[in-house]
Amino acid sequence: MICIIRNKWFVIAFMFCLVVGCKKETQQPFEWKTREVTATAYNSLAYQTSSNPHITAFGDSLKPGLKYIAVSRNLLQEGLGHNALVKIEGLEGTYLVKDKMNKRWRNRIDIYMGTDVKAARTWGRRKVNISYRVEVDLDSLSD
Repeated sequence: MICIIRNKWFVIAFMFCLVVGCKKETQQPFEWKTREVTATAYNSLAYQTSSNPHITAFGDSLKPGLKYIAVSRNLLQEGLGHNALVKIEGLEGTYLVKDKMNKRWRNRIDIYMGTDVKAARTWGRRKVNISYRVEVDLDSLSD
């Protein structure tokens, strides 16, 4: 009986130390940045892209119905890299950066709309705010 009580207290003490000893992360490993861009829309059709319209400049395969965007090259340098998460003002959900645009474009995104040309034309060209997730270097914060 005494052995069971001692084991019970040992387990309670161990659990207490485990909970109290766990260090909680106070900083998030990422942050969201916001900026205004020009947003257009595109489809995976050969006349809009290339002879292989379902393959992106990153080599990914596009699948109609999924939320993807292409970004201008200057945005790549600002943290909107391959597979970055992006929220677009006026649209539901989170989009993934899966493609990059021609070098001539700056501060621009292209929203993938599968093969729905009518939806892309309806979208047109708009100025929108986007929020995108960038990794935070936690080592630089502790200096």
